[in-house]
Amino acid sequence: MNSSYDTGRPEWLLRSGLADALGRQADELYDVPDAETDDEGLIELPLLPLRDMIMFPHMVTPLFVGRERSMAAIGEANAANLTLLAVAQLNPEIEDPTPQDLYLVGTEIAVGRTLRMPDGSTSVLAQGRRRAQVVEFVQTEPFYVVRARPIYEPTDKPRETEALMRAVLGLFERVARLNRSIPEEAYVFAMNVEEPGWLADHIASILDLPLAERQSVLEVFEPAARLQRLSVLLGKELDVLELEDQIHSQVQNEVDRNQREMYLREQMKAIQTELGEGDAWNIELNDLREKVTAAQMPDEVRAKALKEVERLAQMPPMAPEVGVIRTYLDWLIDLPWSATTADNLDLKNAEAVLEKQHFGLPKAKERVLEYIAVRKLTGEKAQRRAPILCFVGPPGTGKTSLGKSIADALGRKFVRLSLGGVRDEAEIRGHRRTYIGALPGRVIQAMRRAASVNPVMMLDEIDKLGQDFRGDPAAALLEVLDPEQNHAFMDHYLDVDYNLSKVIFVTTANTLNTIPPALQDRLEVIEFPGYIEEEKLVIARKFLVPRQLDENGLQALGLVFTDPSIRRIIRSYTYEAGVRNLEREIAKVCRKVARRQAEGKRGSMRITPAGLHKFLGPPEYTPLDAEKQDEVGLAMGLAWTEAGGDTMPIEVALMDGKGGLQITGQIGEVMQESAHAAMSYMKSQAQTLGIAYRRFEKTDTHIHVPEGGIPKDGPSAGISLAAALISAYTGRKVRRSVGMTGEITLRGRVLPIGGVKEKVLAAHRAGLKTVILPKKNDKDLVDVPAIAKRDLEFVFVEHIDQVLSHALLPAAPPKKAPRRAAPKGRRPAARRGRA
Repeated sequence: MNSSYDTGRPEWLLRSGLADALGRQADELYDVPDAETDDEGLIELPLLPLRDMIMFPHMVTPLFVGRERSMAAIGEANAANLTLLAVAQLNPEIEDPTPQDLYLVGTEIAVGRTLRMPDGSTSVLAQGRRRAQVVEFVQTEPFYVVRARPIYEPTDKPRETEALMRAVLGLFERVARLNRSIPEEAYVFAMNVEEPGWLADHIASILDLPLAERQSVLEVFEPAARLQRLSVLLGKELDVLELEDQIHSQVQNEVDRNQREMYLREQMKAIQTELGEGDAWNIELNDLREKVTAAQMPDEVRAKALKEVERLAQMPPMAPEVGVIRTYLDWLIDLPWSATTADNLDLKNAEAVLEKQHFGLPKAKERVLEYIAVRKLTGEKAQRRAPILCFVGPPGTGKTSLGKSIADALGRKFVRLSLGGVRDEAEIRGHRRTYIGALPGRVIQAMRRAASVNPVMMLDEIDKLGQDFRGDPAAALLEVLDPEQNHAFMDHYLDVDYNLSKVIFVTTANTLNTIPPALQDRLEVIEFPGYIEEEKLVIARKFLVPRQLDENGLQALGLVFTDPSIRRIIRSYTYEAGVRNLEREIAKVCRKVARRQAEGKRGSMRITPAGLHKFLGPPEYTPLDAEKQDEVGLAMGLAWTEAGGDTMPIEVALMDGKGGLQITGQIGEVMQESAHAAMSYMKSQAQTLGIAYRRFEKTDTHIHVPEGGIPKDGPSAGISLAAALISAYTGRKVRRSVGMTGEITLRGRVLPIGGVKEKVLAAHRAGLKTVILPKKNDKDLVDVPAIAKRDLEFVFVEHIDQVLSHALLPAAPPKKAPRRAAPKGRRPAARRGRA
């Protein structure tokens, strides 16, 4: 059983009918004398362990007793008219405390008679007398008896103590005003206490302090120090109470404001009813029902929307969830469910629009025209499987703008989503409505902007999607871009099926390497190989120059860019697959001309190659031209780059050594392997080529590809490397007018390569006359412009021997040493003969 107490609840005692009995016991307590001291100044008395309570001097409170040891101690005290020493337990959970489980400082108390309570416990009224400190335990059974030293307090009040009493009393007044659990009588009683120690003990017994804090106050014997300690505790309590009061005031103000608004709304509702205007909330709900019905939603979606409207009708207008449901209904109402735009199926018009806005790109244009033709023949059936295209190519080649042109050609709405850097799956599928600030994904948002179910939707930079702990957006796109699934696309926010099957999706990417295979499988890939010089010239003439003249106010001034000047800008000031930098350079020229005109200066309105340096400065790039003369160990290879094709001279130098092979020029692993393959073929055919085999053991070979700052790789330089190596070892010169490309095997066979169109045009620009290509690449000349095919001679080979016969000059005959003339006056010596 527990020894416990109940302070601060006198109303409970009054309700229990014990007030009169306790009043009589309180009078009897004064008849119990204090324990007398012995010769050593100690008192001997029973000890009463207290649980969750500290008794202070002058404190009168009921104790609820239940433990046998405590009952025995109280019985002995009542029988012998003795006082007890009330000491708190260190741990209130211990049922049978030992001397080590008790504090050593307690209070001498007088107790009255015991009273039986209805719950079976026993109550006894106790009165605190004075502090005492346990010296020793003299008895442990059947209850503790201790010898203790009573603590006597001074009652005088110096000026410092008087000031402390006033300060503590002022703090206690503020605490009592803020703490509703402290009765006003407690402060009135404190005002009338004259002794400083009694005042400190009274306030400490009233405050709701932890047990350890109360014990620390009890163990301060000096009244002034005790008041000082109590002022600190009162200050902390006051800070907490003031913060509680502030929070309570804010809550109360909010409650009052809400109640006032509710009252005013009810009044307004009553006034509107009297005027016949109806309730604004009901009017809004009816308006929502009409909008849901007029939105032409599918049956399932309409049923869900009307269910949400009915939920809304059951809520008060100021409920927090009203805004969430209303936003959800607005999304359902604003989305296009059946609204479409009529397709323009005029093939000639579509072709004219595409040709007007873009030059080249035949494959992409052809695919769009095929779709229009199928739509024209099949009608709505073609709508079940709209194309999902993926334009792949270098930056600046017109991928994004072609998507807008497709929409213009078809007469459809165009919406664009930039997916670069998107890492959260919710960006595609949306957030669930349980989250604050939830919204649909970007696809549904784009459909809302399009306001039709059949727009052209461009997903830009699909190769730059990321992924992290929030999910994989590329995986979420699988449903969007799958014709078998996107007719029932499920957005997490909408939580209903939405039909995306009528949307023409156009995605763009710079590379396919970073697109997951499952997503790539759903895309119809159309490659944008990059513009060649001739195409850039036409684009600049038809699109870039007129646009920049118009933007810079030079249209009426007659500024002219000659074709040679545009070629010079392309070759010497840009190096790209697209035309963005080309347009920037043209714009720079136009701005400088505009400034000159604005300043009133005169100048030529015709831009020529000779005058470009005045506008653009010195050339940034120097294209490689054909060699001026035939050289030994120098072959001209042809390479494909993102900026188009380029020539790639390959140099070979021989020197005395131990047969080592060195390759420089920032060469990739595949190209290094091609060099080793060419070297191995040459060694295997050394006798046929007229090369002494022991020469390989005493000669170091160095292969270098100029422009070492540019990475180079690929197998197509195989025959160029072989031609340069064989030229160096045989001394046969390589024809300067020949360019070549092709992969070589150890048996000397020449395998096909890619990028033929770009490589042939690079040879044409460099002024070469002959191009050597693998036999199986003859079909690729279909894409080569006619002017290049007219000016170049094409040689198709299947073996390296054919390459050598066309690329290398015949070996020069050895020069004979001239005979020395005999000195004058001497006859030449007779030749010795053999018999």
